[in-house]
Amino acid sequence: MHTAHLDAARTLSVCASSEDRLPAWLPLSAVTNAAERLHGHIVRTPLLHAPALGRDLWLKAETFQATGAFKERGALNRLLRLTALERAGGVVAMSAGNHAQGVALHARRLGVKATIVMPVTAPRCKVDRTADLGAEVVLHGATVGEAKGKALELAAERRLTFVHPYDDPDVIAGQGTVGLEVLADRPDVETLVVPVGGGGLLAGIAAAVKAIKPSVRVIGVRLGERGGLTLADGINVHALGKLPQEVVATLVDDVVEVTEGEIAAAMRALHGSFGMVAEGAGAAAVAALLTGRLGRTGRTVAVLSGRNVDGDTLARTLAAA
Repeated sequence: MHTAHLDAARTLSVCASSEDRLPAWLPLSAVTNAAERLHGHIVRTPLLHAPALGRDLWLKAETFQATGAFKERGALNRLLRLTALERAGGVVAMSAGNHAQGVALHARRLGVKATIVMPVTAPRCKVDRTADLGAEVVLHGATVGEAKGKALELAAERRLTFVHPYDDPDVIAGQGTVGLEVLADRPDVETLVVPVGGGGLLAGIAAAVKAIKPSVRVIGVRLGERGGLTLADGINVHALGKLPQEVVATLVDDVVEVTEGEIAAAMRALHGSFGMVAEGAGAAAVAALLTGRLGRTGRTVAVLSGRNVDGDTLARTLAAA
């Protein structure tokens, strides 16, 4: 294991029994093995101190990924686990945008044909970037759920392998590498705040972090009103996936909700304090912290999960201050 993740994993000698709480399909080794596969193929994102937003606050800036979001971790880990026959046949996924770009980027790099079904409400910037990365984009339905039905239909018709954005063990393990990096960079972290839509990121991080340092408080942040048009399309999911739900129910300390207005305020705060661009879902963890409703969190890391917001939406949000 390379140094960035070895430092975090050494703690296992003290907390080995904590891994017993992980489901059989997601042992810590699944996350550490994912880290080995991803090494050199994704950005090891920085942990940025953010005293302007909170004295003991650090931001895990997944916005620095090549596609602007954490999703490529899970997408690449899943693609690397395809059999030779599955690679030859191609893959299909459904996504509002960030998973789409992650699959498209790494499928092209691996020589795998990718078809992505996106809802017609997906931000145009995400649709265009997915197509630019070489994927066939199919627009279908008003929601990710409706897009999923079409993706499964195409999988059956074309014999494609379905790459789910969050309800897949390899995808969840890939997202969990965020947690390994946080512990390696900030082993004294007390609270980790994570945006949650379908739950793959939250489940992966919770599994990795709780196995290594169970005292860390892990909090998920959801969009309060889901289903309509929103700044936070990346977490506009009605329910957690089946696999993430199993992990969240056991390992996550709390899940809170934020409003559209609170997310917009967080986007403005990030831009005003750091000149950082975060999409609505990406700013959700900071939004929850800025409301104060999480109480005392001690040394805290908030995951900035993505930056992919179209220019007009960003301009309107910043101007609304």
